[in-house]
Amino acid sequence: MGTLYYGDNLDILRRYLKDETVDLVYLDPPFNSAQNYNAFFHEKDGTDAASQIHAFEDTWHWDIETKKAYDAVTESPGKVSDVMQAFYTFLGGNDMMAYLTMMSSRLVELRRVLKPTGSPYLHRDPTASHYLKLLLDAVMGQNNYRSEIIWKRTTTHSDSKRWSANNDTILFYSKTDEFTWNPPYAEHGEEYVADKYRFDDNDGRGSYTLDNMTSPNPRPNMMYEWKGHSWPDKGWRYSKATMAQLDSEGRIWYPEDKEKRPRLKRYLKEMSGTLMGTNWTDISPINSQAKERLGYPTQKPVALLERIIQASSNPGDVVLDPFCGCGTTIDAAEKNGRDWIGIDVTQLAISLIKNRLQDTYGRRMKFVSGPESRSSRREEAQTLKAEVGSRKSEINQSLVTSAATEEKVSLVRIIGEPTTPNEAATLAAEDKYQFQWWALGLVGARPVEQKKGADHGVDGKILFRDDPKAGKPEQIIIQVKGGKTGVKDVRDLRGVLDREKAAIGVLISLQAATSPMETEAASVGFYEHKTNRQKFPRLQLRTVKELMDGKGIERPTSAASLDETFKKAPESKKKHGQQTEFNV
Repeated sequence: MGTLYYGDNLDILRRYLKDETVDLVYLDPPFNSAQNYNAFFHEKDGTDAASQIHAFEDTWHWDIETKKAYDAVTESPGKVSDVMQAFYTFLGGNDMMAYLTMMSSRLVELRRVLKPTGSPYLHRDPTASHYLKLLLDAVMGQNNYRSEIIWKRTTTHSDSKRWSANNDTILFYSKTDEFTWNPPYAEHGEEYVADKYRFDDNDGRGSYTLDNMTSPNPRPNMMYEWKGHSWPDKGWRYSKATMAQLDSEGRIWYPEDKEKRPRLKRYLKEMSGTLMGTNWTDISPINSQAKERLGYPTQKPVALLERIIQASSNPGDVVLDPFCGCGTTIDAAEKNGRDWIGIDVTQLAISLIKNRLQDTYGRRMKFVSGPESRSSRREEAQTLKAEVGSRKSEINQSLVTSAATEEKVSLVRIIGEPTTPNEAATLAAEDKYQFQWWALGLVGARPVEQKKGADHGVDGKILFRDDPKAGKPEQIIIQVKGGKTGVKDVRDLRGVLDREKAAIGVLISLQAATSPMETEAASVGFYEHKTNRQKFPRLQLRTVKELMDGKGIERPTSAASLDETFKKAPESKKKHGQQTEFNV
């Protein structure tokens, strides 16, 4: 089961997550690199860079609120207070100090929610890495530092007067000495296999290497002759019974020369591989052609997160990502049978994650928006199970499940998103853009770039292709209004429709449409599908309440109308049944 939280992760951690309830934390926080992060949406045919939107700014500034947060962190005696005061003495009240203040309070909370057997992994680049290492030493304890992993994230490139920066660092700590650890192994390299596993009996068991079977300090009962082989100064590693079993299985190599020692055959296919070190060069970054690339600027490869999750958690454990972005940690946790918690401060990220999970796992994912509560994850699971039970027939119908396929549904609770029109109105009043992104998510639209001071009448787009021979997809353009609306808004949208040469336009509003608005919308006429000649109202009016009640957009949805709004995440081929699920 998964839970997605929309909001400030510090508030979410304090409000919802109880002490010692999480098994593994992975965080890839913004690095205070003084840049704006944009989410990119490329057209499928590769034309233009299409739209990009300002997703978040990763710079913090030292101000009165940051000073209050700093005071809160340093008011209690301890290592964290000591290191933060030392930072302040060295840095003063600048942007880096603001960043470290932001991180310190969150790291303290993350330690609180970790189980004694849990571990945090902090992914970082060189911008503030040296400060974060000291801060983690203070939060987790120097004795709980385990490893510094170097991930080669890119090839070298030309940098002015410095060594090319082509790696990230991942700091691995534990909460106590009793932490979960599943040693990770890598496959042996071709050169190593060719050199070490060069023997093969051609009996179907494959290549093998020869290992020593003698011991320089054997117990007395290991000093015996075996098939004419014995030495006064050495004995065997194995008892006579074990030797007899190995012999019957053909696992002992016997030399013709009795002066030489028999050796044990160790088959390549039975070996775990090479114990993995801290230099990871075998996981490629997400390039422009990668199937899993979704266009999110800081997206990490799923393989990177799978390695961490498999090493430091077990099936059924809870994995937390407090800066979950486009959901790579969530995807990796879901694939590996872990429960998960994701937190992000933008509605855009929440929408991207829902799309990603839907694309990857399809009808097996069920999203449930629920009221905020302080219940434990176990209580939440019981609540969700009851909800599924009460809606069993509905879910069975929507998922087309059957006893023959034993289809299961994985539930995702969304907390922090509006669940009523009144909550939507509150979000609109608090943050115009977060409201827009949430509303666009209701219809599966992607946001477009919002330039400060400019309003081109397009908040979002849905792209579909109804003519396979067409060079570009058709557009459904979306306007979102959080305030009052009237017939002028409909006329304005009509003008935008004509200007953009869009197939359909949709006005999403909090207020219900007036009769003049409906009349104006009806006068725009219909869009006709180029293949099947179906007709759809060219200008449509939808309230937030209607969308929340399930009334969607009238639009082409047939197989001949391929949706190209978002880049699709690759569908999971792995059986989706290891994680905590509810049969319906």
